[in-house]
Amino acid sequence: MEFRQLGRSGLMVPALSLGTGTFGGVGDFFKGFGSTQVEEATRIVDVCLDAGLNLFDSADSYSNGVAEEILGAAIKGRRDQVLISTKTTFPTGSGANEAGSSRFRLIRSVDASLKRLGTDYIDLYQMHGFDALTPIEETVGALDDLVKAGKIRYIGCSNFSGWHLMKSLAYSDKFGLSRYVAHQAYYSLVGRDYEWELMPLGIDQGVGAVVWSPLGWGRLTGKIRRGHPLPEGTRLNNPVTASTGPQPDTEYLYKVVDALDEVAQEAGKTVPQVALNWLLQRPTVSTVILGARTEKQLIDNLGAIGWNLTTEQVARLDAASAGPKAYPYWHQQLFKRNPPPV
Repeated sequence: MEFRQLGRSGLMVPALSLGTGTFGGVGDFFKGFGSTQVEEATRIVDVCLDAGLNLFDSADSYSNGVAEEILGAAIKGRRDQVLISTKTTFPTGSGANEAGSSRFRLIRSVDASLKRLGTDYIDLYQMHGFDALTPIEETVGALDDLVKAGKIRYIGCSNFSGWHLMKSLAYSDKFGLSRYVAHQAYYSLVGRDYEWELMPLGIDQGVGAVVWSPLGWGRLTGKIRRGHPLPEGTRLNNPVTASTGPQPDTEYLYKVVDALDEVAQEAGKTVPQVALNWLLQRPTVSTVILGARTEKQLIDNLGAIGWNLTTEQVARLDAASAGPKAYPYWHQQLFKRNPPPV
């Protein structure tokens, strides 16, 4: 397994990590991801550790906390062998303070996650989304206190816009507080918006990308083809999960899949392996989160490392997946003094 620096921190993380959104299957939404229970989760952790993958990502909102409980059971007795990443911000109940990133919520959420995970510290703790109600200084200040208390090692964010992240970093720098070293963001061959602003910010500020849904919400698994029905039992066939994820244009998706098919045949790899390898060659990417329902899927996805696409193959995939940029990014490209797009 290749290990990479997490942003500008000293923490080294595996290029591939495992997401636990498939653990539990509690509620209509998470049923669309999977319903892995403790026995199978333990076997999946075994496979990961054998391959050198030791970073496991969860969240308190995954299956109402059950995903954290299952992860905790699966790593029991080998906490020193793994890195744990988890998140909070999204609702975990109906109470007024059971959502958001307030000091009150963060302290309670960290303690609850520690209990479910069966550990006394979390390696990477991330804000699952931006809480516009809570002042940034309250969130960052509370996170810094939790770091000083030894309950958290590093902090990160997820699904922030550029100004959300930059303002948080500026506040941390001004007052010498812990700063975000990771941004868990959606990025895939059919979702390249991350490159517009967040990637240049990550390069400039030393924030590593922790990539979620690298296969485009299940669209780049090799099962999506022109003229074929959607595969049964997947999140794209679940009306709840299908409508909440990214929504790429259908013809654009097929164009990218066609290019992936060609490159996969040339390289002797599977479509998901090629899609993941493309991501691993992008700037700022510290780790790519795999979401495997089964051991077979996990083993196939682990085949994305140990080799690299050629420059020509990368260029072909870049061209097939290129799309129009939003304003002001298309306008900024007209100014020749600006560096070319990443």
